[in-house]
Amino acid sequence: MTEMTFATLISQENKKDPHAFYAHLRATEPIFYVQDLNTWIVTTYEDALLVLRDPRFTKDNRKIVPSEKGLNPMDETAAQMMRNMLMVDAPDHTRLRSLVSKAFTPRMIEQLRPRIQQIADELLDAVQDRGQMDLIADFAYPLPLTVILEMLGIPSDERQQFRTWTQAIVNVEDPQFRVTSLQAFLGYIKTLVDKKRRYPEKDLVSSLAQVEENGDQLNENELISMIFLLIVAGHETTVNLLGNGTLALLQHQDQFQLLRREPALIPEAVEELLRYTAPVSLSDERWASEDIILHGQLIHKGDMVLAALISANADPHHIADGDTLDVTRHEKQHLAFGKGIHYCLGAPLARLEGQIAFATLLKRLPELRLADNAAKLTWVNNPMLRGLTSLPVLF
Repeated sequence: MTEMTFATLISQENKKDPHAFYAHLRATEPIFYVQDLNTWIVTTYEDALLVLRDPRFTKDNRKIVPSEKGLNPMDETAAQMMRNMLMVDAPDHTRLRSLVSKAFTPRMIEQLRPRIQQIADELLDAVQDRGQMDLIADFAYPLPLTVILEMLGIPSDERQQFRTWTQAIVNVEDPQFRVTSLQAFLGYIKTLVDKKRRYPEKDLVSSLAQVEENGDQLNENELISMIFLLIVAGHETTVNLLGNGTLALLQHQDQFQLLRREPALIPEAVEELLRYTAPVSLSDERWASEDIILHGQLIHKGDMVLAALISANADPHHIADGDTLDVTRHEKQHLAFGKGIHYCLGAPLARLEGQIAFATLLKRLPELRLADNAAKLTWVNNPMLRGLTSLPVLF
């Protein structure tokens, strides 16, 4: 078995060209072990579905590892974030998801279309005369963040600090900065919840603070954890979709020009960019609830297991020419939003934001091009996310 390390997973070379990296692994080691992460990673579409759907792979590691007293600050902070629908199994997952799902139905999300379009236009208005921008900082980041914070009812003058906090969350190189940022982030949410309980408004935080479904409500930890999840998951992956997707289109000019000529293809293009560019390259954590043998490898009870979504989405046993970008492809079974009961609640919102963002960029900036050689671009060092730190463009 190849010796795989955390450093290999986050290397700039493999972030830049993940298809080549995972094609070799799919062919030689469909499941591999990352020693310094104590984690198994599966690479094929079939195995990814197994990990995402099979109840033997639990989301709640408390079922495997008993809780201990005397947690360190990081553990205590993490514990506050663990009571959301992403980190638990049924029936807890079913209960938590039902309390928030009404705000994310396709019908409810479609009502946001005019406001999302307005935000996209305002962001481009701010840079239009400059003829250049950092697509991440000036467009891809503020668009989805503004949308989710407005949904939650967070005042506009308090939004700037969220970039520091969310960047700290995906930063794996400075644990102490991560802990202090997380503590500040969660403290802010608690204060926000307290305020919305006293002075409720027509926003999602107010609704969650008061929501009751079949006599059930969110407790304090669940509420804070849910809002934390909605803020982070509600924008971070869309940032990567817009950044990665724009880079991919600029590097595949035939696809870029095709979309300019035929904007009706944009919904299919967003699905293809989700599949091909992998805003989330690895799934979130599952733990084996019993010993499981897969491809001759023994996964012990308690072992962490992840699915390489970018690899699964290009598996030739699932899709032809999966390492090729084709915006005319009709592929709806990709795993960019996961599968099973933990399928991404925010998928309709991410899709709509992607469709509006790419349509607006193509319409308003037809001469969009890279400002620097793509070789100079750098990627975030989080193993689960694939995103650019910046994307300088000219227009």
